Amino acid sequence: MFTLSAAITLAVLVAAIACFVGGWLAPEFVALSAAGLLIAGGVLSPGQALAGFGSPALITLMGMFVLAEGLLHSGALDRLRELLASPRIRTPQQLTALLVGVVAPLSGVIPNTPIVAILLPVLQSWCRRRGISPSRVLIPLSFATITGGTLTLIGTSSNLLASEVSAKLGYGEFQLFSFTAVGIPVWLLGGAYLLLASRWLPQRGHDLDTAFLDLSRQGYLTEVVLPEGSPLCERTLHASRLQRRFDVDVLAVHRGGQKLQPPLAELRLHQGDRLLLRCSRQELLRLQQDRMVTLAGTLLEELPASGIRHAEVLLPAGSQLTGTSLRELRFRQRFNATVLAVKRANTTLQDRLGQLVLREGDLLLLQAPLDAIRGLQQNSELVVLDELDSDLPSTHRKGLALVTMAAVLLLSGLQLIPLVAAVLLGVAVLVLGNCLDASTALRAIRWDVFLLLGGLFSLSAALQQSGLAQLAADALLGWLQGWPVLAALTAVYVITLLGTELLSNGATVVLLLPVVAKLAVGLGQPPLLFIYAVVFAASQSFLSPIGYQTNLMVYAPGNYRFLDFLRFGWPLSLLYAVVIPWLLLVLSPLLLGHANLPPAPLSP
Repeated sequence: MFTLSAAITLAVLVAAIACFVGGWLAPEFVALSAAGLLIAGGVLSPGQALAGFGSPALITLMGMFVLAEGLLHSGALDRLRELLASPRIRTPQQLTALLVGVVAPLSGVIPNTPIVAILLPVLQSWCRRRGISPSRVLIPLSFATITGGTLTLIGTSSNLLASEVSAKLGYGEFQLFSFTAVGIPVWLLGGAYLLLASRWLPQRGHDLDTAFLDLSRQGYLTEVVLPEGSPLCERTLHASRLQRRFDVDVLAVHRGGQKLQPPLAELRLHQGDRLLLRCSRQELLRLQQDRMVTLAGTLLEELPASGIRHAEVLLPAGSQLTGTSLRELRFRQRFNATVLAVKRANTTLQDRLGQLVLREGDLLLLQAPLDAIRGLQQNSELVVLDELDSDLPSTHRKGLALVTMAAVLLLSGLQLIPLVAAVLLGVAVLVLGNCLDASTALRAIRWDVFLLLGGLFSLSAALQQSGLAQLAADALLGWLQGWPVLAALTAVYVITLLGTELLSNGATVVLLLPVVAKLAVGLGQPPLLFIYAVVFAASQSFLSPIGYQTNLMVYAPGNYRFLDFLRFGWPLSLLYAVVIPWLLLVLSPLLLGHANLPPAPLSP
């Protein structure tokens, strides 16, 4: 029966999905707004809508971010960095084999975002030394961490989220190694694909100086000023030497605070004009050394001549700097670094540098003292992509960090104490043992993820409470009734996969789990079997750079185009869509061992 609560829930759900797909608002703001609307509409009580913020799964995830920061901060992963940078690794295939064999399993116990953040500069440096394009190895880095994420419960946030929703639906929580029986074949199959198919990845320049020559789509945005005595003054762009001497595009000209209208070719330039340019890093540094123009960024404040370095930094997923302009951030004063240029993959930037609103995945070219750049390496809001001479963390607490992480896995894996307790105790040991201080621990927590997932729990509860989940399940049941179980599982897998690419893995999990659980009951099958299908599909995002945060992190540094992910990822997605539902059926006696409902026959 379609009640008023169901109508309100449906309206909120449609609006939330539109916002997720459109990207007009931050996902965490959308989730919190949805929770507020469900409370205001009387669908949920405040306690029901906000219960997710105190869920063990969410607390566990926040603790895992701190444990990962402790491992990185203490230097516990230095051996991995050294291994990947080893001179014995000479080809992309050898490097991919290391990513599959070492990095992928590691992402089963450490959130993949910090792993990609710490390894990006290592791989960039390796590519530069070997004369190999970063585009040959960065998608394998992202995909390897994704394929390893389903090895354990703590591998991805969607695994923990699914465990909590499953418990609320009455089907029990997942244990640390509940996914491992299927996760190992998924990891091995994905690794084999990466090893075989990585040779067909695009080749787009071998280092940072030549990787940005595709000016029409992938250039840096920078702003220059015509100083007094510039040979460009009183000349038109067409007659000047600017575009003949330098490989640049002039996007806009600003004079006296006003943007001059095109066409610009015959525009006569004056002293003080500000030109918005798109160019490669190499051309940008040549411009800085030439007296024809002055980089606008360097006018903010002169940096001391000694110890000045140029470095690229990436805005990772969850950075608190996103959504704010450089001027609002007071970037120069805050970080003691000048932004010379900004690069955004697959997008033509048209705003002036100071007014440009930063987004996740943006690359910033900085000019700063060496000490300031080293300081940025300790800042979770930015990822420095250039390796420095002494950029390895302190190792005086490496042993404690490793033992603590091993103890967390052992205590929870043997079910001696609940996972959330093991994680919280591990965090306490790292802080008390001086592996990291309390302020660093708090900064390591992804508060955007906390707000997003906490808010999404309200949508899952509303689907249940309003009866909308049952209505959706009945509609699916009418379509899938009479299908073989394997076909029904595959259909659920594909629906989840598409939802993950359009929305996010967390949103897809909380929206679909209540529906597929009721669908399974209608089909006479164990609900956990279909819940597993949703969990694995939500964790395998290979079709776009925006479907998963690690894909977005490698998008700009690898100079990829949007369709590169689709071309390389669709065979793996198709392979998983065929194999994973089959694995779930074959391994169902093992997977359903802790189910609250007895396993049903595997054929209708």
